[in-house]
Amino acid sequence: MGSVMAGQIAGLIAKEETCEDILKDLYYGAKEVILAEAKRQGAQKLGMASDLYAVYPIVRETFQQASAVLGYDLRQLIDTDDEKLNQTRYTQPAILTTSIAIFRLLQEKGFEPDMVAGLSLGEYSALVASGALDFEDAVALVAKRGEFMETAAPQGTGKMVAVMNADADLIEEMCQKALVKGIVTPANYNTPSQIVIGGETAAVNAAVELLKEAGVKRLIPLKVSGPFHTGLLEPASQQLAKVLETVTFADFHIPLVGNTEAKVMRHDDIKPLLARQVKEPVRFYDSIETMRELGMTEVIEIGPGKVLSGFLRKIDKTIPTRAVESVADLDELLQN
Repeated sequence: MGSVMAGQIAGLIAKEETCEDILKDLYYGAKEVILAEAKRQGAQKLGMASDLYAVYPIVRETFQQASAVLGYDLRQLIDTDDEKLNQTRYTQPAILTTSIAIFRLLQEKGFEPDMVAGLSLGEYSALVASGALDFEDAVALVAKRGEFMETAAPQGTGKMVAVMNADADLIEEMCQKALVKGIVTPANYNTPSQIVIGGETAAVNAAVELLKEAGVKRLIPLKVSGPFHTGLLEPASQQLAKVLETVTFADFHIPLVGNTEAKVMRHDDIKPLLARQVKEPVRFYDSIETMRELGMTEVIEIGPGKVLSGFLRKIDKTIPTRAVESVADLDELLQN
């Protein structure tokens, strides 16, 4: 078949609150593809996948496997501890595990991708789905990644703003001019009409004023855990690079389109790209274009939230897109 799955990893922003959902995983197919997206915490929610957990053994097994790696009951945390669930170091393994649990369930139902892609955190789900990264290694790795990101950009550090209906060249130019005030760059190229900028508060504010002067009408400040995918995450990138040197990656079983360069990832580039990813922009709509060129024909979004489906409709409404985050979603998918 030709479908894609997307899950948590991310969602970026389809409407004002959507940038809360940047952790997503996608599974595209037919050329079937999985796209994992995850940049900011926000897609997570108490009880996510609890109905699937209650019904399907493979989902329970996946959460038990993750809990054994983490040293705490991940399912219990997701169901009962909203405060921890919204801390980056816990959010990332929670979303990864939810996404891979659903991916494994879809595999049991006969869905297999022909290629995968990832957006921020979701790229780790895509790596697992591609066969390049062991799930248990991924759980341990994203827990560390979350810790490094949380430390480099504590809650309340910096600022992110969604710039709507503005040309990317103009946004980049205004960010460049605002650098006199500090760090500010595009962080998420979500759709051609939705680009998020982030960095130090004074610099972001300066870029916003420049964009307004240039005629941009709609700029939406975002509630975020931190200005991820900007230069403020340089310390996290350096720490992650050291940990990545201890991880073994296998050969890809299927192609993976990386969100940092929006190209098919080479095995030798996995570690440097993952280190760069936390401090460089997510190029979501360019990644979608690459997957289209590779033959993507359908998308299934997996994991909490349905933000990526919204993005895809804005990028190309002709691509059939479905989302699976619950038993009801799965039943509907299987009936069609």
